[in-house]
Amino acid sequence: MPLPDAVVDALREARLRDPFSVLGLHPEQGRLHGRAWHRGATAISVVRRSDGRRFPLGRRHPDGFFEGVIEGAIERFAYDLAVVLPGDPREHLVSDPYGYWQQLSDFDLGLFRSGHHVHLGEMLGAHACTIDGHEGVRFAVWAPNAERVSVVGDWNGFDGRWHPMRPRDPYGVWEIFIPGVRPGMLYKYEVRARSGELRTKADPYAQQAERPPATASIVATPDRFAWSDAHWMQDRLSRDLLTTPMSIFEVCIGSWKRGREPDAWPNWRVLAQQLVPYVKGLGYTHLELLPIAHHPYEGSWGYQVTGQYAPNARHGSPDDLRFFIDQCHAAGLGVIVDFVPGHFPKDDFALARFDGTPCYEYEDPREGEHKGWGTCVFNFRRPEVRNFLVAAALHWCRSYHIDGLRVDAVASMLYRNYDRQDGEWVANPDGGSGNDEAKSLLQELTATVRREHAGVVLCAEESTAWAGVTAPTDLQGLGFHLKWNMGWMHDTLGYLAQDPVMRSGCHNRATFHQWYAYDEKWILPLSHDEVVHGKKSLIDKMPGDWWRRRAQLRLLLGYQVAVPGRPLLFMGGEFGQGREWDWASSLSWNEAAEPERAGITAFLREVLRLYRELPPLYARDDSRDGFQWVDCENWQESTLAFLRKCPGHPDVLVACNFTPIPRTDYPLGVWNGGTWRQLVSSDETRFGGSGAVDSATREAYGEPRSAFPCTLRVTLPPLGIVFWQAPV
Repeated sequence: MPLPDAVVDALREARLRDPFSVLGLHPEQGRLHGRAWHRGATAISVVRRSDGRRFPLGRRHPDGFFEGVIEGAIERFAYDLAVVLPGDPREHLVSDPYGYWQQLSDFDLGLFRSGHHVHLGEMLGAHACTIDGHEGVRFAVWAPNAERVSVVGDWNGFDGRWHPMRPRDPYGVWEIFIPGVRPGMLYKYEVRARSGELRTKADPYAQQAERPPATASIVATPDRFAWSDAHWMQDRLSRDLLTTPMSIFEVCIGSWKRGREPDAWPNWRVLAQQLVPYVKGLGYTHLELLPIAHHPYEGSWGYQVTGQYAPNARHGSPDDLRFFIDQCHAAGLGVIVDFVPGHFPKDDFALARFDGTPCYEYEDPREGEHKGWGTCVFNFRRPEVRNFLVAAALHWCRSYHIDGLRVDAVASMLYRNYDRQDGEWVANPDGGSGNDEAKSLLQELTATVRREHAGVVLCAEESTAWAGVTAPTDLQGLGFHLKWNMGWMHDTLGYLAQDPVMRSGCHNRATFHQWYAYDEKWILPLSHDEVVHGKKSLIDKMPGDWWRRRAQLRLLLGYQVAVPGRPLLFMGGEFGQGREWDWASSLSWNEAAEPERAGITAFLREVLRLYRELPPLYARDDSRDGFQWVDCENWQESTLAFLRKCPGHPDVLVACNFTPIPRTDYPLGVWNGGTWRQLVSSDETRFGGSGAVDSATREAYGEPRSAFPCTLRVTLPPLGIVFWQAPV
């Protein structure tokens, strides 16, 4: 029976929900019917692959719809289409997208629907493959409330009439295999909402995207990158993340070193030649990258992500990024990337109201909108959305060999009233402000990454006193390895921002961190957030003249390395950049070459060498027995001294003077008598200091001081820090 006109019209107008129900070969009432839909065709025949027999179809509509009875056949068979196009008398043999069976298994779809598909990025999205001997691309997307979804791209003029997809009910997924589509081609999804509204959307699961301001997805080349980091990856499995050195250099790739033109973004392969040896030369063990997932607006610093599975197209291809990370590993550098599972931008081409309804976001704006950021909040209740986020984290670990995830804005996820006034948020079932759904998502994310990719470090940017961020999930913790210590950062920078004369009145800012230092496992950040929006650069936060500001920056960098916690420094701080960070321009490399600023870098390099080589400075960061105050109550003179300790290794004594007054023969209690060795002083002339330093060694004598049996007398340089090592 020929199709009713209403059905043909629905197909032509891209209103038909399931084109596979009519296109292709269909046994109906004892006969096999063939129907084909090919743009602009003037003639179409079905060609049976087994014997080449041809079955002409009748032209039902000039738009390119053909149908007819396949004489002598009852059951479906493998076939191609012989197509004649206007102005071209030749026949073109093509494979019919509607002649293929379902490509996704119910098992895989069921895992996704339940929220537990760990390889989701390999099921959904666009994947080049060969089916029945035909090369093409399998497309699949989740749009549960759509009326119809089509793939639009280079090959069909971005016209949603020509490749409508198969709905896989009840999973909310749409799929199609399109022969002849190749890697490198552009595509999107045209989504028809049940209201009739049309939206053209980038693929949430795309593994490559166009360079902004263009917004199409790109069919990625299959991952066949030849990694050379097998030894690194194997060694990572047995490395104890919490008892080995971890010092982190934080970088915004787009503004570290770039050309003068506004769109002169650095390529990953160039960065492998420049950034990797630079960071390695400073002495850091890890490189942390502000978000490198695809985002349309660089001014968001990468925190408004539209492509959770695709690298930022501004810096090259996926293989370019793989090459960069491979080179990091070859140099002995771990790579941590910022991951943003809390919110996403409202750009119409991306996730917002993806199928015409709140699909990825909460429907109620009191739950689903961050007004301060102008973004949508992911719906943490929905299993498919949770799976989308967890699988994205796994994708970066698997496909790019990254060594760590720093999860952004965890506090915004954990609190329903985050940045909201009364009446603007919805309480949890217990009437409180905690977001239990977000908590369980974070627990699922950390537990899954730990299980699937042992050795990957999980870091939380969490700015509140939420208990158990680094506690195990089986003890109701969030399961992160490390948490950013925002309190230490703000207290320390606030203390140093005071004129030295005034520091005696707020000495507790420099000591308070030890009251909670072992409640969690910490990273000590001096991050990008502290050098923008009028907060000044690190060196300009310091009061006083140019010499004093440089001295205090050296003091800060040494202090950050010395206290318990893993130091993290944002780029530019290593040489005392004079202006605030600007995402739209390169660092001030002319300043880095100045001799006085080079002294800051040289001191940082030296203390990072000590950090890597001396276990007392890192091995017991998370234990009270790894730290002991020696002098923490001399607020009148604004001095601090403490021991860093590790069984089997000589103690390291660290002493700080937060005033410009040098103090000679300053007495400090120690456990060991005998010859102590000075490791480094920030006031050495080679670092730009005044030279108020001790000789290489000093004797500690049996003079009891406080709880200590011996006393070591040292010089505390002006606005300086010194490191001493106990007798071996």
